[in-house]
Amino acid sequence: MKRELFIDGMWVPPLEGGYRNVIDPATNEITGVTAIATMPDLEKAVQAAHRAFPVWAGMMPDSRAVILHRAASLIDERVDHIAALLTREQGKPLPDSRKEILFGAEVLRYYAEEGRRMGGTLRPSIRPDIRCIVTGAPVGVVTAIVPWNYPVDLYAWKIAPALAAGCTMVVKPPPETPLAIAAVLDCLVDAGLPPGVLNDIPGDGPTIGAALAEHPRISLISATASVPAGQAIMRAAAGNLKRVALELGGQCPFIVLDDANIEEAAAAAARRSFSNMGQICIAVNRIFVSHKVHDRFMDALVSITRGIAPRPGMESGAVYGPAMNDSVRVRTQNHVDDAVHLGARLLCGGHNLTGSEYGNGFFYSPAVLDDVPVEALAMTQESFGPVAAVRSFETDAEALKLANMLPFGLAAYVYGQDLDRAWALADQIEAGGIGINVNDVSELQAPFGGWKMSGFGRELGVEGLETYRESRHVRMKVRPRTTF
Repeated sequence: MKRELFIDGMWVPPLEGGYRNVIDPATNEITGVTAIATMPDLEKAVQAAHRAFPVWAGMMPDSRAVILHRAASLIDERVDHIAALLTREQGKPLPDSRKEILFGAEVLRYYAEEGRRMGGTLRPSIRPDIRCIVTGAPVGVVTAIVPWNYPVDLYAWKIAPALAAGCTMVVKPPPETPLAIAAVLDCLVDAGLPPGVLNDIPGDGPTIGAALAEHPRISLISATASVPAGQAIMRAAAGNLKRVALELGGQCPFIVLDDANIEEAAAAAARRSFSNMGQICIAVNRIFVSHKVHDRFMDALVSITRGIAPRPGMESGAVYGPAMNDSVRVRTQNHVDDAVHLGARLLCGGHNLTGSEYGNGFFYSPAVLDDVPVEALAMTQESFGPVAAVRSFETDAEALKLANMLPFGLAAYVYGQDLDRAWALADQIEAGGIGINVNDVSELQAPFGGWKMSGFGRELGVEGLETYRESRHVRMKVRPRTTF
């Protein structure tokens, strides 16, 4: 597949940029080609978004909702095709790709309806002849930066509320995984999205991403990125006081209390540590286990991990796929080696998978480490790879201290049967989302985002829509009331 830039309702070649190969992580072979935008393309996209803004913003929310609903239905119809593209460019197993894409369609449906419910309020006034009306308006032309780990999912998280709110967009999708997004864009076009409302220009972060962040005609930037990238975006956005919504890195703690269901906790920790090869912002890297159940938990976790057999995502029955690229494997190996050097015990995995069945793909054996020092990289930095680093604790207070020791606060997990105790612990963890006996904190109707260095602003829920709206207060003098 060869994809171009999408500007002003048309697929167009880059004005002066080139093309880049898209690589299948399971084979390290070319699966497609994508155009790479440069500054002239960016300016065209921004101009198109500005031309389209008055019409799109002035459209009734019901009319925008019809388009979003149609697009969601088309995505459902074409899910097999889109999922195959996603698996071949990102590596995740085909069932996971289907799940991601279908959830993206649900996000479009959800915001289609939330957009219909946007309203205002009549506020009290201290004077009888004054009416205070609070309404909202779309922020304007906005931009979004989408990562490669869940490209369709996070694309939907950003475009659905922005479009429902009445904004027009310039999006920088990941050049590593732009193909499935292109197929989703086709669904939006076929659903009747007007030209210029959504423009899509793959490009490099240090050039196109930075230029979008500092562009004076863009009113808001939403980005899912690393902490250093988020800091760079904030600095660049300061020029025109651009609104910023950032979902950045995490280093999520997973606490196993002594009354937890051990088998359930171990299975949940393994899945959250190794799903998508750990390439998830809310993945588990550091696991804190009560010393009373430590041995039982480790036996269960190691047993599950040893049963994980990464395979090409297109293979029938594949549950775990390859890493995205070799840099993921290098970083993961560095974290494993660092922990062992500092005294941790490597209980299983922790090496590249080679041999005829793996070919030239980027396969890695998920690693379980025990007795990991708190200063190890696996305990302090986001691995973004398949590593589970474990250490025991004596008291709940120690577990809380370990959980809050880092400057990150995206998500955390607590497993225990006594819900009062688990809730009391969760209520003191410094993170935007806490899972109690559940290993996923994302919920379509609830806000998702981080505390501390993990960013600010929220996606999903009604809060995700409010991100793209400005409030307006109209204070109006009326005639004095007549007494009947």
